[in-house]
Amino acid sequence: MNITTIGIDIAKNIFQLHGIDKKGEVLLKKKISRSKLLEYMIQLKPCLIGLEACSGANYWSRKFREMGHDVKQISPQFVKPYVKSNKNDEKDAEAICEAVTRPNMRFVPGKTIEQEDVQAIHRIRSRLIKERTALVNQIRGLLGEYGIVIPQGVHNVRALLPEILDNEENELSLLGRELFGNLCEELYNKYEKIDYYEKQIERHCNRSETCKRLLKVKGVGPLIATAIESMIGDIKEFKNGRELSAYLGLVPKQYSSGNKQRLLGISKRGNKYLRSIIIHGARAVVSRIDKIEYRKKEWINGLIERMGINRATVALANKNIRIMWAIITKGEEFNMKTL
Repeated sequence: MNITTIGIDIAKNIFQLHGIDKKGEVLLKKKISRSKLLEYMIQLKPCLIGLEACSGANYWSRKFREMGHDVKQISPQFVKPYVKSNKNDEKDAEAICEAVTRPNMRFVPGKTIEQEDVQAIHRIRSRLIKERTALVNQIRGLLGEYGIVIPQGVHNVRALLPEILDNEENELSLLGRELFGNLCEELYNKYEKIDYYEKQIERHCNRSETCKRLLKVKGVGPLIATAIESMIGDIKEFKNGRELSAYLGLVPKQYSSGNKQRLLGISKRGNKYLRSIIIHGARAVVSRIDKIEYRKKEWINGLIERMGINRATVALANKNIRIMWAIITKGEEFNMKTL
């Protein structure tokens, strides 16, 4: 079969394939099980394969590329307009096949196994932090029923809870002390696990030359440097720093028509976790801008006066993203004097 393009609707067990030739005629409509997919694809001539960027897409992309195929991942929101009529696996595969052939389609960069390892560390750490916050809120809420109020903040609970358990003058019963003792032990275990994954992040950062160069940017630490390196994929697929910034949702959202241009707040597209830590890193710089040496100090202070600290923070985050794109793509050291 002279198949030139295939759209694959990937799933856990059953995959739907839709293939066309260079004229657009349908040559393939097939359901295939997970165990037989690689065996079937290796028999085909190298062609263009479209996948939705979802769970497992990076794995299949790597496997298909090893066979000589050209693989493109597409965000599901860009596939949806090509779904005809009602949704099913066959229509989804056809829509993916149609979308991947569009000349102006935007694709999601693929990731290597090493990038997925570091990304997994970030995701596990993020989950543990959420669980720790939920545990701290529960401890504070339950202690309030006994008339014991702990100030807000995770570290306040960690510091004061042992003292509360040792204080025999409060209204905690023997069972209550046992219960809160178990919660205290659980909280300390969360801290230990989070510390372990943070050390893994620092260890990877120290081994990576790219991360070492990124650390020289104000507002960028090991967390942001390793996240940029692992979660973006092939950063060279972005033409410039603005494309990367738009990919992460740090540019204004447009609602323009005719000659009337209307810019709203930032679009908040892309990776929410990555965008949030980059903004937090910029916030750390803006909040102490008068205490550090920074060549763009006057620029940031001017933004704060005109637009407020939050918009100034996002503006610095946007600038940092563009700087990091230049550092990675050009392979150069960061130089503050060139800003």
